[in-house]
Amino acid sequence: MAVLQSFPAPVPVEPSTPPVSGGDLLVSGEAVEVEVRVARLGSRALALLLDIILQVILLYTMVFVASVGLLLIGGVTDEALVIAVMIIIVVIVLIGYPTLSETLFRGRTLGKLAIGLRVVRVDGGPIQFRHALTRSLISVTLEWPGLILAPLTWAFSLGTMLAQPQGRRIGDLAAGTMVIHDRTPAAWGWVPTMPPPLMHWAPLLDLTGLSDDLALAVRHFLARNREIKEPARSRLGHALAAEVAACITPPPPPGVPGWAYLAAVLAERHRRAALRLAAARQLSSSVWTAVGPPPPAVRPKRRWRSR
Repeated sequence: MAVLQSFPAPVPVEPSTPPVSGGDLLVSGEAVEVEVRVARLGSRALALLLDIILQVILLYTMVFVASVGLLLIGGVTDEALVIAVMIIIVVIVLIGYPTLSETLFRGRTLGKLAIGLRVVRVDGGPIQFRHALTRSLISVTLEWPGLILAPLTWAFSLGTMLAQPQGRRIGDLAAGTMVIHDRTPAAWGWVPTMPPPLMHWAPLLDLTGLSDDLALAVRHFLARNREIKEPARSRLGHALAAEVAACITPPPPPGVPGWAYLAAVLAERHRRAALRLAAARQLSSSVWTAVGPPPPAVRPKRRWRSR
């Protein structure tokens, strides 16, 4: 395949979007600086409060449904069965809800989604089921509701968040995660520029099969291309290009260098994400303009001319 050639040439490292100041710089496992806006105690507490309200509603709903079911099967007098059902409901509400939500919604519970927060790995990548489960188990036992020495562990967890520069709680430290603001204009580090010969080919790409983990690995490789020695650079580049080519269509034009192919795919993915974000912000602003107060009138400045 033509895409699996010409990796020895270094990739020109030029950012397509300048980083926005005011964020926190993180150094990923691939030695790439990532600029994010870390979620602090206030926003995380508000998201937790919303999640607690939803969990209470879910708890009462499940208890009502379980009570009706026990009445119908005649097992309401069996004390052991009632206790087992209650334990299952509590486990689903306290552990199942945050774990499944953060896994299915890519690091967001409904409370975090409402506030605009997201849980990510410390290198900026998306979390998986094991990260969400670790955070949930530690939260239940040591943080909220805190089944072990609740008042003491609450104070210790709060102190941990205040002492951490990135506002990470005990569950974040154990799972290797952190919470960031998802709705932020800060650029996520380096993004490659679009190679000019592929500008007309890139918009035709179907990127639905390209996962976040694979895109992050490609970005790390392109950013460190000059630092990787041969033959490791060509071997890693060939493997990444083959993996990307297997999940997206159409194939690149003949004779395209491998680094240019990967750079074009990543630049096009970033361009589409920026367009979606701009469209969402425009829709939000139009809704606010329709329902909110009218903007203040701006009077044109009067120009004085000397006679």
